[in-house]
Amino acid sequence: MTVCGWLQATLVIAVVVGLHVPLGDYLARALDGGRHLAPERLLYRVCGIDPDREQNWRHYLFALLAFSAASIAALFALFTFQDRLPWSLGRDGMPWPLALHTAVSFTTNTSWQNYAGESTTGHLAVMAGLGTQAFASGAVGICAALALVRGLVRHGADELGNFWVDLIRSVLRVFLPLAVVSGLLLMAFGVPQHLSGADQLAGPVGSWEPIKLLSGDGGGFFNANSAHPLENPSAWTNTVEIVLMLLIPTALIRTYGRMAGSLRQSWTLLTVVGVLFGLLLVAGNLAQSMHTGTVTAAVGGQTEGTETRFGVPASTLFGVSATASADGAANASYDSFSSLGGGVLLAGMMLGEIAPGGTGSGLYGLLMAVLVAVFIGGLMVGRTPEYLRKRIGFGEMRHVVLYALVAPTAILVCSAIAVALPESRASMGNAGPHGLSELIYAYTSNTASNGSAMAGFNGATDFHNLLMVAAMLIGRYLPIVFVLALAGRLARQRPGVVTVGTLRPYGVNFVVLATGAALVLALLNFLPVLSLGPVAEGLL
Repeated sequence: MTVCGWLQATLVIAVVVGLHVPLGDYLARALDGGRHLAPERLLYRVCGIDPDREQNWRHYLFALLAFSAASIAALFALFTFQDRLPWSLGRDGMPWPLALHTAVSFTTNTSWQNYAGESTTGHLAVMAGLGTQAFASGAVGICAALALVRGLVRHGADELGNFWVDLIRSVLRVFLPLAVVSGLLLMAFGVPQHLSGADQLAGPVGSWEPIKLLSGDGGGFFNANSAHPLENPSAWTNTVEIVLMLLIPTALIRTYGRMAGSLRQSWTLLTVVGVLFGLLLVAGNLAQSMHTGTVTAAVGGQTEGTETRFGVPASTLFGVSATASADGAANASYDSFSSLGGGVLLAGMMLGEIAPGGTGSGLYGLLMAVLVAVFIGGLMVGRTPEYLRKRIGFGEMRHVVLYALVAPTAILVCSAIAVALPESRASMGNAGPHGLSELIYAYTSNTASNGSAMAGFNGATDFHNLLMVAAMLIGRYLPIVFVLALAGRLARQRPGVVTVGTLRPYGVNFVVLATGAALVLALLNFLPVLSLGPVAEGLL
């Protein structure tokens, strides 16, 4: 990696760490407690919501799933009947398997696109459909994270908050103002914004780009995503887009510290995230900078598929940020990364996307890894594991283990089904280990709510559309079920007593323990399949 590349990475990390303090403090004030604003009270009256009535975990979960189901139905209808609606730009309605896949994809915050945006969707579908759901799906992740944090900090309670209040506050107080400010910034740097006809090259890109990055949505207005010069016209916009992907997931760690009353713990968790992100970034740059021939030796790395305006270091930083943050945007062709470089992007998703992960999903995924570390640490010292004065016993760990098993089970089972059937194997653009890497990447991306792709894999078939729908629904909502069930169980506990033998959830020892637990979980689940794909290809 060049000096300029390291300087850009340092700048991005410094900006994210610097902004996460005021933003995290603001999120704690805005999302947890306080009075309802006038626009919010109006929405509550219109929707028949009692904002002062809290819900237990079952009611919270039911509201979350009901909202998501309604969102899928609305998007499905919008895409199916697009040709009969205004601002369609003459686009046809989607076939039902593609419409269902797209509706589920954006509702689950995955945003895998089995279509080319500039030739398939009109402006109404983008703004009223995908744009609205980009706000809502990111807010759903924040809601689940807030519920888990309340379960950890409350004692002898049965309520975890009100889903509808958390949803509306996340949209109006977090995503909307940040999207306006960052959208104006991107437009000032050259991202276009207008409502053109089908014969024009652009559209409402400036209003789409910020929420795509802030919410972990990642879906591109154009098929080339952030490699398109209208979505990402310069090195400045490239840097801003990387910051936006990392900003809210990182700030939520600070929010957790505020809500838990221990900023020391939030700095500890931020250190864990920083170590994991740093490992991915170093490994990615080493893989992309390997000199495997005279061309790569002359230009300083693997440039095939890399946007020449940004070069190898900036493309690698963007790719690592997109897969580690669950955003899934792309400013380069991930299918053209080196074999080991593509393996690093896969590892970022297989790690559980906790470095720093998605909006909300990154925080509750990180807390699940922390509970594993606490449990192991408690067993090592011969005490009942405790965290925030809560006992982490068999019942609690059962939910944690089930949560941890969802992603690897869905990824490996779906990949095995796809490999076993000849018609599905035809979608692999390459034979051998690289073709397997493409397929595994596709189902990892769908299950992990990431949405990035290796373009050599053709997912635009009825079989893959429907199998991916199953992967996305399982990967998004089944973990949330276990998160909320755990939150309800923790909230009902009475506070324990902290003694000299209680494991301290901060400091160097705990950073090492938590980082090791996250890495071991990922290695145990995915090392065999990584060995058959990226590693095998890299050794050829």
